[in-house]
Amino acid sequence: MRIIALSFALATTLLIPSLAQAAPNCTGEPTDKWMPEDAMKAKVAALGYERIKTFKVSGNCYEIYGYTKDGKKAEVYFNPVSGDVVKANIGG
Repeated sequence: MRIIALSFALATTLLIPSLAQAAPNCTGEPTDKWMPEDAMKAKVAALGYERIKTFKVSGNCYEIYGYTKDGKKAEVYFNPVSGDVVKANIGG
C-alpha cells in the first residue's frame, strides 16, 4: 500500500507542472468561425515569426513553433478567430 501511495504522489508531482503548460483558452467560437489556416499563416508571417517548424491546432488555439525576426525561439498561441497573440514564450 505504501508503494502505491508513493507512486501516486510521484505521478501527481510530475503531472502538475505539465498541466500548467497546457494551451491557454483562446476562443469559445466554433471552428467554422476560425480564420482559415492559410490566412493565419500569412498573419503569423506578417507579425514577424519566421522559419515556422510547427503550425497546429492546440485546444481552441492556433499554435506555432518557430523563430522571431531576431532569431529567438518562439512558441506562440493565437486566437484563431482574430489572429491575436494570446500567449507567447520567447526564448534565446
